Amino acid sequence: MTEELERADNDSPWKEILEAYFPQAMQFFFSQTAALINWERPHEFLDKEFQQIAREAEQGRRYADKLVKVWQIQGQEIWLLIHVEIQAKSEDIFAERMFSYNLRIFDRFAKPAISLAILCDTDLTWRPNQYSYNYPDTRFNFEFGIVKLLDYQNNWAELEASDNPFATVVMAHLKTQQTSKKPGERKTWKFSLIRRLYELGLQERDIRNLYRFIDWVMILSKALEAEFWQEFKQFEQERTMSYITTGERIGYERGKEEGKQEQGQTLVIRQLQKRVGELPEEVRERIQTLSLEQLESLGEALLDFTAIEDLLNWLAANQTT
Repeated sequence: MTEELERADNDSPWKEILEAYFPQAMQFFFSQTAALINWERPHEFLDKEFQQIAREAEQGRRYADKLVKVWQIQGQEIWLLIHVEIQAKSEDIFAERMFSYNLRIFDRFAKPAISLAILCDTDLTWRPNQYSYNYPDTRFNFEFGIVKLLDYQNNWAELEASDNPFATVVMAHLKTQQTSKKPGERKTWKFSLIRRLYELGLQERDIRNLYRFIDWVMILSKALEAEFWQEFKQFEQERTMSYITTGERIGYERGKEEGKQEQGQTLVIRQLQKRVGELPEEVRERIQTLSLEQLESLGEALLDFTAIEDLLNWLAANQTT
């Protein structure tokens, strides 16, 4: 149970899926703001800027936050702060924290940000959307946009009919919550949602991205996971697919991947020290936060390094929040 709580609460899959499908996320969750944006111009994730204004940790909680630069149809630049509240319970100071981030962005960069929140909790009544105070001579009211994922459970047919990637994201999230004490039912829904990706006729890349999200949040026991793989392999064989999107194929067997990551960190650090000398502890810690994919990229890039500055430049360019 501990493993499930840790994994289900992790911000990593949300960050990955937001980066992969950011325009679709805006169109799905915040259509009015999305309508202001010229999507023909590239958007830019301002990870370094967000790091400068965000606390590294707030009472041990995990958040998926993205600060994004986009362009309005009229041509002006605007910044969007997208917050995903992953915690399974409501939080009294949430609205204050949303205001605080917005204020820090304006204070540091002189940029007003459109603040938006995706609430993943299980409390139907918790809908914070403003922070305000009122005194005789000073009044203030800060409002921000929210979507509540629980609201989509009454529109399941619309989710099933949608080809927007975030319809699948919401379906996986809701079914994960609904099957927290029903492991057999969760296995059935996990299979159904992954099979749906193929039935939608999605491209291989999209199937892999969405499969990764579903697989991460819809955690099964080892026994049920083994049953799931057998059923899914049979499904693949019956469809005579030209490629296989199983956990083994995309490198997503969890235990093996964790082992690979530890081995990858050790190997990369050893290679770096041969290239650029002893690494400061702070740099080692930064390397230990890299994903397996990032470690592989660093392993290739370090062959061209001649000094520790090359490593620091690579980390600055490639490390995300």
